[in-house]
Amino acid sequence: MAGRPVKLLLVDDHQIILDGLRFLFSSIENVEVTATFTDSRQILPYLQTHPVDILVADLHMPHLTGIDLTLQVRPLFPELKILLLTMAEDAAHIREAVRAGVHGYVLKKANKADLEKALMYVLAGQRFYSDEVINELAQAPTDNLNLMTPATIQHLTGREVEILKLISEEQSTAEIADKLCISVPTVETHRRNLMIKLNAKNVVGLVKYALKHGLV
Repeated sequence: MAGRPVKLLLVDDHQIILDGLRFLFSSIENVEVTATFTDSRQILPYLQTHPVDILVADLHMPHLTGIDLTLQVRPLFPELKILLLTMAEDAAHIREAVRAGVHGYVLKKANKADLEKALMYVLAGQRFYSDEVINELAQAPTDNLNLMTPATIQHLTGREVEILKLISEEQSTAEIADKLCISVPTVETHRRNLMIKLNAKNVVGLVKYALKHGLV
């Protein structure tokens, strides 16, 4: 990879894995690991003051998962590329990550060449998935991946489902009101009702629900 050094930020809740990743990525030409964290809650504050090209995150972590981070980071840092590096190779987790907007999904058993290829792809604006990930998605019936059934969302009204989908598409309250021809206070009321019904603490919780149930 030519040009200025590619800046990486690494997060994994296991320090021994994090140390290994730092060593491995630092051995790739023109790659600079700017920082590593075991606590995913520290990522957003760091990004606000340090420019980074690629965030490499584990999927399963305490506090904020790799998908939680993706949902939080993407609206604030649209140019940042997000690469999940994980042991999880089941289709359900892969599909959820793809819907959340990750730029790459690589298994931890990948070798150095695979990781270098993943970095090159995502920097070029392309998506990258391990061969095992692609095979898993190809073998998984689509209807098993979409968990949306009448039983799972029957407690939501049709309008609430509409608003939930628009929230997941990063539409603002004003944009939702304009699109649905309703008032801003009405949208805010629906948003509050959704958070109560889905036991969500914030918008990230709403988006996670929409992803899980195939609404986006």
